[in-house]
Amino acid sequence: MIKVLFVCLGNICRSPTACGVFASQVAASELSDRIRVDSAGTSGWHIGASPDHRAMQHAAQYGYDLSFIRSRKINEQDFIEQDLILAMDDENLRSLRQDCPPDYADKLRLFLDFADLPVSEVPDPYYGDDEGFARVLNLVELGGLALLNHLKSNYLQDS
Repeated sequence: MIKVLFVCLGNICRSPTACGVFASQVAASELSDRIRVDSAGTSGWHIGASPDHRAMQHAAQYGYDLSFIRSRKINEQDFIEQDLILAMDDENLRSLRQDCPPDYADKLRLFLDFADLPVSEVPDPYYGDDEGFARVLNLVELGGLALLNHLKSNYLQDS
């Protein structure tokens, strides 16, 4: 079982979108029994909250369900138990590196490192308009497919 954790600041926009989209991509590839997906935030501002309504609305327009996700803050067990901890941007990656025990630092990456895109970060849409949420969804779909291909090639060769 490969465990993938998506991380943004508040765990209400980007990381739940990535979690929901990637879970759907994993299910479509019939790999739900081999890949577990979760999300968390580097802050605890929204613990227990559902994803932002705009993120849920944009995801639903493309057939993705985010309703099962509740915001939580990353914790020490995540660093131990997760196989990949994927930050949505450099700021959250820096925060993760500060909190991560040294033995687990190799698990930390930027999510879009797996995709061949002209951008390396998924921008925070929270204070913007609907276009920002559409952009996040697009980047997450592309990043998720690239991540899935990476996992298939490097960890799930028999799939």
